[in-house]
Amino acid sequence: MRFDVVTLFPEMVTAAASYGVTGRAIDRKIVSVSVWNPRDYTRDKHKTVDDRPYGGGPGMVMKYQPLHEAVNDAKQAGSKTAKVVYLSPQGKPITQSLLSEVTGVSQLILVAGRYEGVDERFVEMDCDDEWSVGDYVISGGELAALIVIDAVTRLLPGVLGDEDSARQDSHTDDLLDYPHFTRPEQIEGCSVPDVLLSGNHASIDRWRMKQALGRTWQRRPDLLKKKKLSAEQEYLLQQFKSEVE
Repeated sequence: MRFDVVTLFPEMVTAAASYGVTGRAIDRKIVSVSVWNPRDYTRDKHKTVDDRPYGGGPGMVMKYQPLHEAVNDAKQAGSKTAKVVYLSPQGKPITQSLLSEVTGVSQLILVAGRYEGVDERFVEMDCDDEWSVGDYVISGGELAALIVIDAVTRLLPGVLGDEDSARQDSHTDDLLDYPHFTRPEQIEGCSVPDVLLSGNHASIDRWRMKQALGRTWQRRPDLLKKKKLSAEQEYLLQQFKSEVE
C-alpha cells in the first residue's frame, strides 16, 4: 500500500514513519510513504502557501493552487484511483471500521492542513473525504496523518508478527481490549487472575470476552449502545456487572 502525505513539514512525517511497526513495514516493502511539500509548487519567490481569509478574521488560509498541484503529482506517482483525504477537525471521526475499509485502497493521499485551514474549494474539488482524529484541535495534520498511517499499516497482511494481534485490538469488534498480564505472577500482593494460569483456552477466551464487554460498559458505554450482543455476550456482561456490584 502506498501512503502520500501533502505537508509543509515533510521531515516530520518521514522521520516518525521510519520507526516501529510502520518502519518495519517500509523495510519489508509492504507499504511506502512519500511526502509532497506545497511550497515546491508555489510560483512566487517567497514560496507563499497561504493568504488572508476573505471576509476577515484571524490567521491565514492555505492556498488552493499549491495543494492542488501537490495532490496531482502524488496521483501521477501512484494510482489514478487514489483516495484523497483532508485531515481536519471538521471531518468524520476516524474509527477502526473506517480504517479497515481503507486497507482495500492501493494509494491513500493524506493532506495535512496548517494555519486556520485550507481553501474550501480544494476540499470540495480535490478531496474524496475529510477525517478527524477527535474533538480537539492540534497545530497541523501531520500528527493525524501519522496516526492514520500507523493504524492502517498494522491491519495489512504480513505487517504484525501475529495476525491475531490486529484482530484482537481495542475497537476491532466495537469493544475495548481485555486486560493483559505478564511475568511475574505476583507484584506487591497483586496476582495474575487464576484463569489465565489454568491452561484452559475455552475458559480463558470466555474470561477475556467478559472483561472486554465489562471494560467497554464501564469506560465506553456509547460503543455498547450501537453493538448487537449475542446471547452469550449478554450473559457474560451480566456476570461482569454482578461481580462488580
